[in-house]
Amino acid sequence: MARVCQSREFMLIMENKRMRELVDLLNKYAHEYYVLDNPTVSDKEYDALYDELVMLEGETGVVLHDSPTRRVGGEPIAAFKKHTHIERLYSLDKATSTEQLSAYFQRVAKVTPKFPRCTVEYKFDGLTVCLTYNEGKFIRATTRGNGTVGEDVTAQVLTIKSFPLTIDYKGLVEVKGEAVIRLSVLEKYNETAAEPLKNARNAVAGAIRNLNPKETQKRNPEILFYDINYIESGIINSQEDSIAFLKNNGFKVFDFLRVCNSEQEVINSIEEINAGRKKLDVLTDGVVIKVSDFALRDQLGATEKFPRWAIAYKFEAEETTTILQDVVWQVGRTGKLTPLAILQPVELCGVTVRKATLNNPGDIQRKGVKINSRVLVRRSNEVIPEILGTTEYFLDSVEVKNPTVCPECSSELVEVGANIFCLNKECRRRVILNLSNFAQKDCMNIDGFSEMTAEALYDNLSVRAPSDLYKITREQLLELEGFQDKKADNLLASIEKSKKVSLESFIFALGIEGVGKKTAKDLAKKFKSINNLASAPREQIIQTDEIGDIIADNVVNYFADQYNVSEVNKLIELGVVPTYDNVLLGDVFSGKKVVLTGTLQKYKRSEAQKIIESLGGEVSGSVSKLTSMVLAGEEAGSKLDKARALGVEIITEEQFDQMIGDLKKG
Repeated sequence: MARVCQSREFMLIMENKRMRELVDLLNKYAHEYYVLDNPTVSDKEYDALYDELVMLEGETGVVLHDSPTRRVGGEPIAAFKKHTHIERLYSLDKATSTEQLSAYFQRVAKVTPKFPRCTVEYKFDGLTVCLTYNEGKFIRATTRGNGTVGEDVTAQVLTIKSFPLTIDYKGLVEVKGEAVIRLSVLEKYNETAAEPLKNARNAVAGAIRNLNPKETQKRNPEILFYDINYIESGIINSQEDSIAFLKNNGFKVFDFLRVCNSEQEVINSIEEINAGRKKLDVLTDGVVIKVSDFALRDQLGATEKFPRWAIAYKFEAEETTTILQDVVWQVGRTGKLTPLAILQPVELCGVTVRKATLNNPGDIQRKGVKINSRVLVRRSNEVIPEILGTTEYFLDSVEVKNPTVCPECSSELVEVGANIFCLNKECRRRVILNLSNFAQKDCMNIDGFSEMTAEALYDNLSVRAPSDLYKITREQLLELEGFQDKKADNLLASIEKSKKVSLESFIFALGIEGVGKKTAKDLAKKFKSINNLASAPREQIIQTDEIGDIIADNVVNYFADQYNVSEVNKLIELGVVPTYDNVLLGDVFSGKKVVLTGTLQKYKRSEAQKIIESLGGEVSGSVSKLTSMVLAGEEAGSKLDKARALGVEIITEEQFDQMIGDLKKG
């Protein structure tokens, strides 16, 4: 009996050893085929080894972590789980001309006068994915999502054969790539597809974000890797290091990387890519230019949306022609009328286009646009298509006439520069859009307030300005259709709660043209009260970080209008208190960049951030060499690990309490 057991043990050891040999061999052959495009064995030989592995896995019940059999599409999943990236995945700012590119390098020159070493790479048009490895093993794959939180698409990505399941590097690492479907693969798929796919970009997005991994496998996507999003050790110091790391660890990297030491070299590389891209079997829509040195990247930093150390140069988008059937005029919240072209439906970039933008009356004249004319349309960057010009007139083509009265309120219009404006501050459409903007989350944060609510208040309660919201009574709301006790009480409570508002949110809520969330925050930080901002001269406003001539003029003009000043005063008289908390507390965190991680017990994350900012600190979403301190709550994860690796100061919630002393939460 003992001999039988020993014999069975010996067999299992030998089978496991053979399985390891087969997995290593099959992965080697797959790498040669899918990554290097240089197969060394026939399909018949590969299939025989694969079948042997499947048989051994069935006999032993063991499947190794990096077995190629794991790449077979499994059963459909119920839903995508959310996953928080270790580091934020930024999108890129864009340039579409050499002039815009020069302006970008001028901004970089403010930080580093010497032209920085840059890399130039293809920008592929697919779906960004982020793969996580730890201890040399593939852990998960996620989409970019909003940059901070993505969707877990591990089951779908496992069907792709062009990435390794194990790598030599044993630390925690996130790698970025672009999931793509080759044009030839798409063409072959469409030959037998019940519903042909319109373009490669939509095809790969639908493949990766499909709840059925078997559908992903049918479309045969692959991943081209181009960046390291996070690595826990300091072995990567440049973009060249990143590409070398990817190649050395078996990732598929597109074989084009130009290193440039001048703006002209960058332009030459862009021209090289533009000339070669039409011959590619992969959809590409531009070029990515990156400052290579990671230390310099840290100095350049990032805006709320984009890293300042990289930019995408976008090529001309796809174009087509169609018939312009009509032009309608839309009123915005500032009173500006924008012409919208109604088009004969046409397929462009894989979608059916029915409308296109025309900037203003001068744009119509300059492009020679007429109703019932053939126009050239371009669709770019997922925005509403743009009319580039007119290609053909017909006997029934007629001029587009500028409106003489507002299409919403019939008020007379005025021309200001190249634009037409409705000056009626009580114009229905203007008021509704202004109220909706005023109430949104990043402004006054009035819960339960929608555009439909704004329409009901305008039509039935004569609400004409944001200040009117603070005069509404419960009895008035109950008279409105759809408003019962609970809904009315909730809205009134939310309106009352909104009276206590941060200065930056209040500035954003005013709807000053060109003043977004970030600019409002910068203005609040500089002027610290609404009265200071309202009385500030143009020269002082323009000294605010990242504010130029146009926005400075918009701010000055807004407060020069007595209607606007009167409205601000009414809001304050009705109890709205815009407060800049930083002036109330102190400078405990002055000059410090603080990262929050884990679950805090005493504070909400937003409260802790508010306190830190009110004490002179800056809250960042990711840990870097520039981080001063990490506030770590319970179940803190990778950010805490990275802070330890970089030697960043780490404080507990108890220590945080001691630092802020008896100060009240902001």
